[in-house]
Amino acid sequence: MAGVIVDCAIYRKGVRTEGPADFSDALDEARASGDAFLWIGLYEPTESEFALVTSEFGLHPLAVEDALHAHQRPKLEEYDDSVFMVLKTLHYIDETSSVETGELMIFIGDSFIVTVRHGAANPLTGVRKRLEKKQTVLQHGPGAVMYAVCDAVVDTYVTVSSELETDLQELEGRVFSEHRDNDAERIYLLKREVLEFRRAAQPLTDPIRRLSATEVTYIPAETRPFFRDVGDGLAKVNEQVDSFDRLLSDVLSANLAQVGVRQNEDMRKISAWAAIAAVPTMIAGIYGMNFDHMPELHQWWGYPAALIVMLIACVSIHRLFSRNGWL
Repeated sequence: MAGVIVDCAIYRKGVRTEGPADFSDALDEARASGDAFLWIGLYEPTESEFALVTSEFGLHPLAVEDALHAHQRPKLEEYDDSVFMVLKTLHYIDETSSVETGELMIFIGDSFIVTVRHGAANPLTGVRKRLEKKQTVLQHGPGAVMYAVCDAVVDTYVTVSSELETDLQELEGRVFSEHRDNDAERIYLLKREVLEFRRAAQPLTDPIRRLSATEVTYIPAETRPFFRDVGDGLAKVNEQVDSFDRLLSDVLSANLAQVGVRQNEDMRKISAWAAIAAVPTMIAGIYGMNFDHMPELHQWWGYPAALIVMLIACVSIHRLFSRNGWL
């Protein structure tokens, strides 16, 4: 269990204090003080490892099942003794220009907050340390921690959005450059990353709206303006993601159109060269039929004359195609 617990501490009036090692004793101590709460951070616990937390904090079985198995949409659910929230975390990988997703579950109840993280993406790296330097924020209890976590997640969305925008600009430049590669696969892969981003960000809009506009158990009313600020940032990110998706569709259409144009240009060049080659082929074919009575067949100048006629015809056709833009 020790390897699963990332951190565990009691916060009294916004100040961190190390409580008892036993969850039950620590929770009783936090509740007894009246102005403290317990914050436990877990990383990918198994069912047996999470069983102790479930029993001590009285977490709802349905929420526990979601927290253990992950693969949930962002959501906010209220139960009798706790509030459960799911967020999708994102991490941009520079080496592959891809977006890696993870999940973050938050349980809030009477004088406690439990965070459960799945995946390598970890927006909580500096959240706890930053909050511990802001005692006035931590004094608002678990609701302030939930705000800080949501704010950190949305901040990572902004960072990933900037990276995707850079990739999109580079891709757009390639499509409209003079290179002849087909970027359809790369466009599709980037479009898939944008779709993954959308699946993480857009469903979070409703939970953040509820936290900022309605009364939610264990969330102080004074934290609502902070959640509204998170909602504003999330709305901007969602607008960017929608614009990325539309632009990628336009870029894909432009790329396919350019591929078609290049294929037409290639076919015109092939047809032009085939027409040029057809003239000497025709003349050589006629004089190769071995008839006895053919014009200039027995004249000494017949062979060079045929070559000159072939050359003049080929040059004339080449100039004609060049003037018309076929070559």
